[in-house]
Amino acid sequence: MIVGMDKIFTYKGVNLHYTDKGDGQALLLLHGWGCDCNIFGAAKAWAEEHFRTIAVDFAGFGQSDEPADVWGVEQYTQSIEALIKHEGIDKPILVGHSFGGRVAIVYASRNEVGKIILTDAAGVKPHRTLRYYFKVYSFKLMKRLAPIFLGKRRADEWIEKRRGKSGSSDYNNATPKMRAILSKVVNEDLCHLMPKIAAPTLLFWGENDTATPLADAKRMEKLIPDAGLVTVAGAGHFAFLENMPLFLKVLESFLNKEMTK
Repeated sequence: MIVGMDKIFTYKGVNLHYTDKGDGQALLLLHGWGCDCNIFGAAKAWAEEHFRTIAVDFAGFGQSDEPADVWGVEQYTQSIEALIKHEGIDKPILVGHSFGGRVAIVYASRNEVGKIILTDAAGVKPHRTLRYYFKVYSFKLMKRLAPIFLGKRRADEWIEKRRGKSGSSDYNNATPKMRAILSKVVNEDLCHLMPKIAAPTLLFWGENDTATPLADAKRMEKLIPDAGLVTVAGAGHFAFLENMPLFLKVLESFLNKEMTK
């Protein structure tokens, strides 16, 4: 029997916090950007009744340390691979929301897993308009020129003001290191890895998700060999929280054979 507890695993000098509670097949909860392992709420409590549930704070979130370097999805996945090996886990079930979905996709593309649940997961590179690229590269040019015309102090103030107006809340609320990591991971396209996922995959998606649109889920459904999509009416990027009763019902149906109780 696994006793519920908070644990620390050190990966390349980075202390990763996670909880380990429950008994049975291992199930990993992988949270999204700007969140921590507690975001899963009632789903975490439900999982702990039926599985050995490991809920991780990714590096730079919750109670885990920030990485010393600018990590990409690869480094985050390697940290989870090392944690799973450390715990002696075989064929885990993966539940990934948003950024956690990225890690789940990379992990499942090269490791054996039991099943995968991707809810409003990232991994499809966003379609960018010409207006977007004009905005980005104009800003980069002005960052280079501003210190020349304004001086370093006034240039730094101007840059921060512009970021506050145009950057996402995830970007603006992050530390400089985590901003660099977000800029790196947000543009990583994982579509080429999806056909390598052999495990049954559930896609649980909000129909009004604007961060990872429903079109992304439909593309994943086509690329992942054994995938099925559940669309949540009226929900956005946090569909599992916005309709928790439906999420738990779908989880129970999808994971029925793996449940211990």
